[in-house]
Amino acid sequence: MSAPLTLAVVVPVFNERGNVARLVDRLAAVLGPDGWEAIFVDDDSPDGTAGAARELARVDPRVRVIQRIGRRGLATACIEGMCATAAPLVAVIDGDLQHDEALLPRMRDLLNADPALDLVIGSRFMPGGGTGDWDRDRIAKSRLATRLARAVLKAELTDPMSGFFMIRSAVVRALVPRLSGIGFKILLDILTSAARPLRFVELPYVFRARVEGESKLDHVVALEYLIALYDRLLGWLVPVRFAMFASVGALGAAVHLGVLSLLLAVSDARFLTAQIAATLTAMTFNFLLNNALTYREKRLRGARALIGGWLSFCTVCAVGAVANVGVAEFLYTARQGNWALSALAGIAVAAVWNFAVSSRFTWGRYGRRRSV
Repeated sequence: MSAPLTLAVVVPVFNERGNVARLVDRLAAVLGPDGWEAIFVDDDSPDGTAGAARELARVDPRVRVIQRIGRRGLATACIEGMCATAAPLVAVIDGDLQHDEALLPRMRDLLNADPALDLVIGSRFMPGGGTGDWDRDRIAKSRLATRLARAVLKAELTDPMSGFFMIRSAVVRALVPRLSGIGFKILLDILTSAARPLRFVELPYVFRARVEGESKLDHVVALEYLIALYDRLLGWLVPVRFAMFASVGALGAAVHLGVLSLLLAVSDARFLTAQIAATLTAMTFNFLLNNALTYREKRLRGARALIGGWLSFCTVCAVGAVANVGVAEFLYTARQGNWALSALAGIAVAAVWNFAVSSRFTWGRYGRRRSV
């Protein structure tokens, strides 16, 4: 590049192979021939997005690629991309061509003109902006999410859910140790992690219809958004992952009781047999739900990984059950019959054990070996 590097455009992608070259062409049209770079952060897309970006990078030095193996998540992808550049300004834009790249020069000019300004945000909801072909249901959900975000931020943003913004690299690097990396709204993470209110400006843009690739919005992504809000409100009191693990455990207890009562009601099974079946069902339920939600970014894939992870999880929980009974019995004897407190203490000890050990072995060492 003949001009000094002034701007990095971070593009988190997943299954966006057909959009890579189009986006680079559009960036060149609005940003000029040099002075910028595009960093594609790909979560090992099955469609070969990283390979397409590499082929382009061989002939275009403005293109860079970060291919993440065994890691998933839009927020963490943005964080890695923003930390991988030497440019003083960094923008985040989706790889699906739905954001308006023509706004980038104005964002850059505003930041260069005002050293006190921290970031510029593209807004779909301020006058002049728009949501394109969104239906009423998606608009209603977005408005609800925006209201929830404003309650956490306590700032007058029209579009706190925006995934299109430009920020000073120094500001991001200073915030990285405080970022949770949860969910898909990195802007919300940045704004709520700052020790001081960040100074921002919003610019309107119209959200485009998708051309290629697949939408990243699903029910799990929506749940991750709620989890990110919880982390900012109560994560200091009860860590978000443990809260999720405990919630899954509570659901598993309900499944256990449901299966047990059903087997006893509709079959001639002995209580011990029904109890074993209910326990295995609840453990399997807990394992699968934790794999899909609590440890989504580390989740195990493939029959071998899932079977091995399930056996590991059941072993951990079996030890936890023994600890539960032992602690409860000890406290029950020591306190001479306070069964409720003894039972709760046993449950708490088992929950902490199950969480700590399964995090280390089921989705830690074993997950790193088998999930990719």
